[in-house]
Amino acid sequence: MLGWPALAPLLLEYGGQPVLAAVRAQIDELRLAAPDPTGAPSTSLFLEAPFAARLAERLVRTEAPRLRRVFNLTGTVLHTNLGRAPLPEAAVAALTLAAREPCALEYDLADGARGDRDRLVEDWLRDLTGAEAATVVNNNAAAVFLLLNTLAMRREVLVSRGELVEIGGPSGSRTSCPAPGRACARSVPPTAPTPVTSRRPWVRAPP
Repeated sequence: MLGWPALAPLLLEYGGQPVLAAVRAQIDELRLAAPDPTGAPSTSLFLEAPFAARLAERLVRTEAPRLRRVFNLTGTVLHTNLGRAPLPEAAVAALTLAAREPCALEYDLADGARGDRDRLVEDWLRDLTGAEAATVVNNNAAAVFLLLNTLAMRREVLVSRGELVEIGGPSGSRTSCPAPGRACARSVPPTAPTPVTSRRPWVRAPP
């Protein structure tokens, strides 16, 4: 079947492996869904033209991009499940440029050697925040981990569930102790809001 002329455009567009997988899936589907009175699949379904047309529809459906544009009518302006904040056109253009061509992300052009990617934005972040230094990570969980590891080494950090932002769906928060001697985050029963008096029974002195 892969040698049929009708399948040549599909092979060119989608590649051999996806087309082969689709052919096998379609054969199995036809065998189960359309038996003739003798219990065998109808041979007309396996003719080149109808088989190729049906295969093209399958490939369009299975190989289509999974992300779709939607309207955010939830009432939540920055919605994590909808991609959070749209980027301004200048940022989109910069991302496109960086993704399309090689760029000096971690290479010092002046020294001709490996550089530090934080240097691209560190001075801007210091000016914006007034911090002594800055680094960039790609998600909030990584930022929280670095913060705890830096400021709460060998101590316990209590997080009220009433103030907790859970990440990862319905699984909820978990006690997180990355390694011996590092900061340990432990959630405590919720109160809304969380007054100081409700925290006291849970506070323990550092070892």
